[in-house]
Amino acid sequence: MEWYHILFIVLGILAGLALGFGLGVLYRKKIAEREIGSAEAEATRLINEAIRSGESRKKEMLLEAKDEIHKTRTEIDKEVKDRRSELSKQERRLEQKEASLDKKSEAFERKEEELNKRLAKITEAQNQAEALQRQQLQTLVEISGLTQEQARQQILQTVEDDVRHDAAMKIKQIEAQTKDEAEEMAREIIATAIQRCAADHAAETTVSVVALPNDEMKGRIIGREGRNIRTLETITGVDLIIDDTPEAITVSSFDPIRREVARLALEKLIADGRIHPTRIEDMVEKARKEVDRTIREEGERACYETGVHNLNPELVKILGRQKYRTSYGQNVLNHSIEVAHVAGLMASELGVDVTLAKRAGLLHDLGKAIDHEVEGSHVQLGADLARKYKENPVVVNAIEAHHGDVEPKTVIAVLVQAADAISAARPGARRENVENYIRRLQKLEELTGGYPGVEKAYAIQAGREVRIMVKPEVVSEDNMILMARDIAKRIEAELEYPGQIKINVIRETKAVEYAK
Repeated sequence: MEWYHILFIVLGILAGLALGFGLGVLYRKKIAEREIGSAEAEATRLINEAIRSGESRKKEMLLEAKDEIHKTRTEIDKEVKDRRSELSKQERRLEQKEASLDKKSEAFERKEEELNKRLAKITEAQNQAEALQRQQLQTLVEISGLTQEQARQQILQTVEDDVRHDAAMKIKQIEAQTKDEAEEMAREIIATAIQRCAADHAAETTVSVVALPNDEMKGRIIGREGRNIRTLETITGVDLIIDDTPEAITVSSFDPIRREVARLALEKLIADGRIHPTRIEDMVEKARKEVDRTIREEGERACYETGVHNLNPELVKILGRQKYRTSYGQNVLNHSIEVAHVAGLMASELGVDVTLAKRAGLLHDLGKAIDHEVEGSHVQLGADLARKYKENPVVVNAIEAHHGDVEPKTVIAVLVQAADAISAARPGARRENVENYIRRLQKLEELTGGYPGVEKAYAIQAGREVRIMVKPEVVSEDNMILMARDIAKRIEAELEYPGQIKINVIRETKAVEYAK
């Protein structure tokens, strides 16, 4: 086949394809135009339907809005009408109140005028009364012969006498009532405590005299050129008094522990018979150990007897040292044990902590064991020791307050005060120097006899009661009560005494006449 034949075939195919494509495009265009036309018609239809539906909806909404507006307007009109009605009522009420206030105001104005008139009359009457009072006062001054100041003083004196009488009667009434309620209970508690506490009537005293088998022993104790007695005095720190007393040597020292060590050493040396400096040193050392052991045992015994436990070991030793300490002839350790028992018994009657009361009573005189070694009163020393060894604050306060140095803060402190006074004041508990005893009685009589109106004052019952005779024309019955209270307070402030002192004021009026 020739090449141009192939060319014609190819061109024919291309022309056919181009014609077919053009016809296809025309066909699709016609279909698309038909679809567009139908879509536009559908859209036009939908738009028309939407317009018609919107118009109908619009009409419905307008109708609903008109109905709602009408309904709201009706409600508002009703509310406005109601409010206008309420306002009208309030206006009427206000008008009525205003009318009432006007009436009251007029009434008040009338009353004010009346009050002003009355006030003017009262002022005038008061002026007249003052003028009359001045006239009467002048008349009274002329009649009585007393000035206004003198009359005032006389009235004040009368009132003062009446007040003093009332005060005395009130004090007497209160005291009687208090005694009726408290005295019997206190007496019962103290009596029960004393009855339940079994204590010796005669107190133990420290022995300071060493008996010798014969007078030859004095020379052996002195030794050649006094070397034995010097050694003994130097080691023990005591003074040995060897006088004309047959078969006895007196041991003198301010320290009761040293005195006891020297006494035991002397007794051991006398029993052994070998007396020389070396032997003296050995015996003194043995006696010191024996005394230390006795001190510890006595402290433990005191704790066991009173039921006081968990004491610091140092406090137990200090407590045991009181065995060799006396006060007015009364053994301090036995006194402390007795105070502990009495305080515990009274605490049990009152429902207070018995163990703590016994502990405070046992330790109340703790300072007496060291008051010859350290500066200060036994009260302050005892309180310092208790604080040092971490004792309960209640115990510390009881120690500080048992002689009234500070105010008692607890019931236990008051019980220790009472127990201390009971132990010291009972018969046979203490001995007192005769000179001090007489001096105390003289001071008591001088103190009570110095009051105005006192005729005589007598101290009786070993100083436990003072009887005061007063002049009846100077001291009235009312003043007797006040005088007794003043004297009691002054005695408490200025005198030192065991127990308590009764002040008995006696006023006696006698009328004497003779028949002739």
